[in-house]
Amino acid sequence: MARILVIDDEPDIRALLETALRLDGHEVVLAGDGVEGLRRQREAPADLVIVDIFMPEKEGIETIMEMRQEFPRLPIIAMSGGGRSGNTNFLAQALHLGATRAIAKPFDHRMMLEIVHEVLVR
Repeated sequence: MARILVIDDEPDIRALLETALRLDGHEVVLAGDGVEGLRRQREAPADLVIVDIFMPEKEGIETIMEMRQEFPRLPIIAMSGGGRSGNTNFLAQALHLGATRAIAKPFDHRMMLEIVHEVLVR
């Protein structure tokens, strides 16, 4: 189906998404932060990127902005648990700065798959 790049610093989230997406028939590439994610996207572009907002090295908002500049048509799904504050306003900011869709953590993997299908059909 699609090649999907998952960028998240939490190994459990990466593993959950990798399993759900692979079972749904997708090829999955993983990155632990925005620097690695951008490098992987430049090396072998994905059809869709799923990116966390709060990460070390390069935060998700910055990653989204760079991805949008280099890959203007790339669908991007932003996800966040709100960081230490639990504030989900960062998801609205991600949408404003170029994310195609946003989802709050924790999320049900079925909900994420619905969003993935919706974004890939666009």
